[in-house]
Amino acid sequence: MAKQTVGIGTVADDGTGDNLRVGMDKVNDNFDEIYTALGDGSALSSGISSDATQITLTSPSITGNTVFADGAFDFDVASHDGSNGLKLGGTLVTSSAAELNFVDGVTSAIQTQLDAKSPLASPTFTGTLTYATLNDGSNDLTSTAAELNLLDGLTGTVKTAGTETIWIPAGAMRPTVSNGCAPITEVETTSGRPDMQVLDFDATSDEHAQFSIAFPKSWNEGTITFQVYWTTTATDTDGVAWGLQGVAVSDNDTIDVAYGTAVVVTDDALGAAEDQCVTAESSAVTIAGTPAVSDICYFRIFRDVSDANDDMTEDARLIGVKIFFTTDATNDA
Repeated sequence: MAKQTVGIGTVADDGTGDNLRVGMDKVNDNFDEIYTALGDGSALSSGISSDATQITLTSPSITGNTVFADGAFDFDVASHDGSNGLKLGGTLVTSSAAELNFVDGVTSAIQTQLDAKSPLASPTFTGTLTYATLNDGSNDLTSTAAELNLLDGLTGTVKTAGTETIWIPAGAMRPTVSNGCAPITEVETTSGRPDMQVLDFDATSDEHAQFSIAFPKSWNEGTITFQVYWTTTATDTDGVAWGLQGVAVSDNDTIDVAYGTAVVVTDDALGAAEDQCVTAESSAVTIAGTPAVSDICYFRIFRDVSDANDDMTEDARLIGVKIFFTTDATNDA
């Protein structure tokens, strides 16, 4: 309803204005509209209060557009604290005024603006970057600055801890005093070609040879595995079985100590004399004696003629053994 104005005439008591009933009806209509708009029709809302400078509305619901005609006035959400305050579409805006001011002057999508200022493909930063954690997408970086600085000037591949190997040729072994194999034998293949240094193990009884290793400090003192390199004078494909056992001896310990449990690996000849044969890698060999840093590990290798696979009637000629061991450090420092 439009505001109704009481007619008061041109001059006092000229009889041209509204009579008392009509005038007061207009007054009542105006008040009814105010009480309906700002209350329940009969009383004003208790959420309305005022003083000389402001009118306060408690929990108002505005259904139309709100326009501030004069840009000199502020719209101040006094209680905006991250828990209460400004909401957009029912969702609380948790950013502070200082944080929102970072988008001052942004004229397009923020990511587009950021990409223009510092392309992600080759960003340039002029200040100091501080990160709580560096991550490659899967793993957190745990190295210290001092550790990373050890890579300064590196141009090749970084050595890592893991599996290493040691080659023990037959020439570095000796037949055991008891039940030993034949002494080292020099075998010429053809003049001018590689000669073989071999230890011969016959087919009638278990024969043994011995060698020792002082493993590097980086060894994890765990189990080892092995491969046997061997050959034969036979031209058949009969089999052979090789066993290996070891024991660790520390400073001030007796060397007169039993070997650990033997592990056996089998292989077959390849059908031609002097063919080099290489076994598969064995299962894990547990070294007796509780290995420790600076120990010497004594090993005994033997031909296990009682194994079902060992049916070769000729001597098995040992060329050497490759030992596989695991490190838990990159060097012996």
